[in-house]
Amino acid sequence: MTRSKQRPGLTTAADSKAHAWQADPVTLPDLDVARVRRWCAARVPERARHQVRLECQATARHLTIVERRAPWRHNDGSEWTTVPIARLRYTVTDQTWTLFSRDRNLRFHAYDLIKPSRSIDDILAEIDRDPINIFWG
Repeated sequence: MTRSKQRPGLTTAADSKAHAWQADPVTLPDLDVARVRRWCAARVPERARHQVRLECQATARHLTIVERRAPWRHNDGSEWTTVPIARLRYTVTDQTWTLFSRDRNLRFHAYDLIKPSRSIDDILAEIDRDPINIFWG
């Protein structure tokens, strides 16, 4: 068996194939994430934020807009409840955002009244518009 010396920092084709499944995680566009966070903050007046908040939870591939509510009974503890409102999935290959709504079982489904968009503002405007009352009831 012959061993070949390899210079540090170089990889073989076999090494590349072995690690091909370990793709870099998706990075959401920072400006879009900041835009969604500002949008969430602007939806609830300052005077009501001790009772209800709209927040954006980010993962590697999507944003989830959630409504957070303070406990309404004192014996329920201090934990706020969290209810998902919408999910915005980012697709790197075409740099688009796709909107998902949730059902009563808290599962997300593609929202088909708007096509995927390169503009996060289009998606946020559709959530605001809510023509079938699926996001805000």
